[in-house]
Amino acid sequence: MQAINRRKLLAIGAISLFPIRLKGAVLENNFELAAKILSDATSSGQVRAAAIYARNKVTEFSQSFGEAKSVDASFLLGSISKPISVAALMTLYDQGKFDLDDPVKKFLPEFQGEGRERVSIRHLLTHVSGLPDQLPTNDSLRARHAPLSEFVQGAIRVPLSFEPGSRYEYSSMAILLAAEIAQRMADQDIRTLVFERVLQPLGMQHSALGMGRLQADNIMPAQVEFGAAESGGGSEGSRGWDWNSPFWRELGAPWGGAHASAPDVARFLESFLEPAGKILRPETAALMVRNQNPVGLESRGLGFDVGFQSYCAACSERTFGHTGSTGTIAWADPEHDRLCVVLTTLPARATVNEQHPRQLASDALCRA
Repeated sequence: MQAINRRKLLAIGAISLFPIRLKGAVLENNFELAAKILSDATSSGQVRAAAIYARNKVTEFSQSFGEAKSVDASFLLGSISKPISVAALMTLYDQGKFDLDDPVKKFLPEFQGEGRERVSIRHLLTHVSGLPDQLPTNDSLRARHAPLSEFVQGAIRVPLSFEPGSRYEYSSMAILLAAEIAQRMADQDIRTLVFERVLQPLGMQHSALGMGRLQADNIMPAQVEFGAAESGGGSEGSRGWDWNSPFWRELGAPWGGAHASAPDVARFLESFLEPAGKILRPETAALMVRNQNPVGLESRGLGFDVGFQSYCAACSERTFGHTGSTGTIAWADPEHDRLCVVLTTLPARATVNEQHPRQLASDALCRA
């Protein structure tokens, strides 16, 4: 186990040597419970690799499990990639290069017709644009290893499902177009932009959008046999483009292609929990974790899921974070000054009829 010693560290070694003591139904140490959940899940073979980082006001804890030999192991984050990519875009907002209510067509002139003129950047970042989650041609694009630019062109042309701003529909393609706007504004590849404007300033040394400088043997392979439909669902024909393929690892999809370690994700969350201006002005960081959608629509910040109680029942209504279909969860609670990152290789859809170990561990930590 490798730990970060910024606060008093609660170090847990071999869990089996330290039996958990209960007082009635209440666990004396919720860090121990979270660790035991992930230790049991990896020992049984349900989860191949996992890592955790958590802290409250006075204590922090980190540990790796299974095939992850260190907390510095990198995992495919899935949709936790979205707020990371959006943070890179928002550095350009801090430079005055756009307003949230600017129409998308101002920066992507070809994005027009059939109501597209009414889509704003804010709509893209809060999943109310009318764009779909994935393209109808998703499988064929991935199967022939299309570059990200072809996904962009598909997202520009795909019909809108509803009037922008009138409904909520989760959309990875909206985040892709937001990243394309960032690329054109900065005249930089989104992978480089994320590295230079987010990962490097925060000291996220075990993270990249795509592969970056990461070593392949330090990236934990996803259990693709349980993969989401858009990643091939574990089918034999998707092996060349699933989550573990060189194609997907290197693509740098801004909606789901980031790799990171648990402590690195915590560093990212910390920059919003306690904004210090390393990547964004404090007021911009606060904007990202505040609900931007109208009353009646699902609450969303800019790239972040806000009002996170459905994933953290004991958290305050100010809690923000994200989950990933690859088996990850990360959240921070400003009211209680605590955060949690649980990364696993077990996709979310593998536990449709039971709680995922990431959720069980998170539930323990939201009471810590």
